[in-house]
Amino acid sequence: MSDQPASLFPRLEPILPTVQKPIQYVGGELNASSKPWGDDSETVRWALMYPDAYEVGLPNQGVQILYEVLNERPGCLAERTYSVWPDMEAKMRAEGISQFTVDSHRPVGAFDVFGISFSTELGYTNMLTALDLSGIALRAVDRGEDAPIVLAGGHAAFNPEPIADFIDAAVLGDGEEVVLAISDLVREWKGEGKPGGRVELLARLAASGNIYVPAFYDVEYDAAGALQSVRPNRAGVPARVRKHTLMDLDQWPYPRKPLVPLAETVHERFSVEIFRGCTRGCRFCQAGMITRPVRERSITTIGAMVDAGVKASGFDEVGLLSLSSADHTEIAEVAKGLGDRYEGTNVSLSLPSTRVDAFNITLANEFSRNGRRSGLTFAPEGGSERMRKVINKAVTEEDLIRTVAAAYSNGWRQVKLYFMCGLPEETDEDVLGIADLATKVIAKGREVSGHNDVRCTVSIGGFVPKPHTPFQWAAQLDAETTDERLRKLRDTVRADRKYARAIGFRYHDGKPGIVEGLLSRGDRRVGKIIEGVWRDGGRFDGWSEHFSYDRWMAAAEAGLSGTGVDVDWFTTRQREYDEVLPWDHLDSGLDKDWLWQDWEDALAAAQDAEAVEDVEDCRWTPCYDCGVCPEMGTDIQIGPTGATLLPLSVV
Repeated sequence: MSDQPASLFPRLEPILPTVQKPIQYVGGELNASSKPWGDDSETVRWALMYPDAYEVGLPNQGVQILYEVLNERPGCLAERTYSVWPDMEAKMRAEGISQFTVDSHRPVGAFDVFGISFSTELGYTNMLTALDLSGIALRAVDRGEDAPIVLAGGHAAFNPEPIADFIDAAVLGDGEEVVLAISDLVREWKGEGKPGGRVELLARLAASGNIYVPAFYDVEYDAAGALQSVRPNRAGVPARVRKHTLMDLDQWPYPRKPLVPLAETVHERFSVEIFRGCTRGCRFCQAGMITRPVRERSITTIGAMVDAGVKASGFDEVGLLSLSSADHTEIAEVAKGLGDRYEGTNVSLSLPSTRVDAFNITLANEFSRNGRRSGLTFAPEGGSERMRKVINKAVTEEDLIRTVAAAYSNGWRQVKLYFMCGLPEETDEDVLGIADLATKVIAKGREVSGHNDVRCTVSIGGFVPKPHTPFQWAAQLDAETTDERLRKLRDTVRADRKYARAIGFRYHDGKPGIVEGLLSRGDRRVGKIIEGVWRDGGRFDGWSEHFSYDRWMAAAEAGLSGTGVDVDWFTTRQREYDEVLPWDHLDSGLDKDWLWQDWEDALAAAQDAEAVEDVEDCRWTPCYDCGVCPEMGTDIQIGPTGATLLPLSVV
């Protein structure tokens, strides 16, 4: 046995009464795991982090899945850590207490791998806090032989260049199989006596082809500051790093035992991912592009997962999750089968936002059978038909009005509509079209229901161009113009005396979007900005009360000085086809020429919506050559299977 690090809890316990929400640092949740430390040459130890507060991080599906997959495997140990609030950080620094796991309160610096899952780039400063509190050098080049391998994953890892200086490696794509493969490589290296130190371990990881090690790639810029190349600087390192794709989700029915939080969290439900990937082809949607192809879970696996998860957790809400859940080929059968099983119990079912063209009242009624009839959420995204054509969101105004009419006439009183502001080729008129659409929704709701108490909430997010999408070349709208358009929209809604009180209006200003845009399409030079913001006190940048635009802009001015580029260069500038993008050496399977053609189709649709056909969903049409299936050796996996939820019995 190797020396087991002592639990930090005896030192933590005295300070817990002095901080906010101390329960989030205690651990011991139902279904949590705390395995023995094990022999050093035989056990691979992971500290898994979602870089946000416990209340946001604990429900994260990705971390929960990897936590369970690793802890089921002999010779692997996984524990969780989350970002500590600034008050706790100050106490820990004063007492000399390092970043700790909530499972056994072991110091993060004692683990073999420190895996951080980023669903948003605004968690980067929280990563630096965790590294510093752990006693791990911020920059990978400064780390000693005993430091954990710092590994990034999640959607933001598809362009990890802004944090390349701070991570040792990044994993693209699905994590279930690759974390086990990494564990095998680490165990083998440890068992051999750690030959060649950290560099040799990283070389073995890089040689696998699915793991990106930034230190093994040199970056060159031209005299004007544009990126020229990202090339391997070591033999055996691939020129392009491929994403990992998990096929046959039925073989990976996780989480089996969902974590039940001790403190209030943003989602308190058992979530089952009913399929992964999306081929609807919305041009703005990074999640849909990078998770292709579509892979469905069978109706029988979904039923078994719901049954086991509810029994293991006691949750009374089950969320059937995916990027477009109503598109599951057997969603009607799933809804009816689960509705039958849990009718008369306290267990309710929920879907995330539903596509207008996939919604039907029968489905909605199944999901509200136990009496919980909350609002319905739809995402038209664009305020005008022209904008929906530009973004390939094939939803007409007639589709939307017909759908909400069906909802209001069947007893629903609340509808939420989600839009984006700042889409490519957008005008003021496109945004003001949102107000027109909302008033038509209320008018139709009052007409069909015979009541004036119907509500429509309009929620608006700022568009941020993302890597590996057709809009990766697009110019981002500046914060001032975004704010001005949203002000005009708000004033237009409020000025309508007949409908204003029935329309809720929620939006964020444009400044956080500019920072997100800088981080999502940045290169390695952005790392200096992130570090500068962190050293100036930047924490929890995804929370409006902690975010400081001025801090980011000051750090950007200092960090980019002498580079020939500025924040606008990374954000509000349109790219050309032949420009080298910071993520071109990272392979999501998507063909660059196909993405570029789709971008050109978007520009053409802005000029003449009738001149460009919608890109159909390739689940139901012939392949349109996005590149993923042949490039990745994968294929679309969908039903129907013809199976039913029987013999699983009704409760």
